[in-house]
Amino acid sequence: MAEEKEDAVRFGGEFGPYRGEGTKGVGLSTFKTMVWISNVGGLTLCAIALELFIVQQSFGWGLFCLIAGVVIALFPSNYEIIGMEEAPVEGGENGK
Repeated sequence: MAEEKEDAVRFGGEFGPYRGEGTKGVGLSTFKTMVWISNVGGLTLCAIALELFIVQQSFGWGLFCLIAGVVIALFPSNYEIIGMEEAPVEGGENGK
């Protein structure tokens, strides 16, 4: 069994809680767009789930849509935002 390199770049390696040295994250603007799209999509699926639960009496499909809506709404939490690090203060800690 071949051992994998610890710093190997995988497909989508720039995303997730641990970024490798050679990977890039997404900018704040891209992250905001992803959050808006995923939240609207998740809320739409949750509204469809409520419709299926109450009006159509279809528990299985309603539960599926509800779980899918939550997964879609949580999707952007896997992305790392670049450019959000604190800028170094020139002149030491006090800024003098």
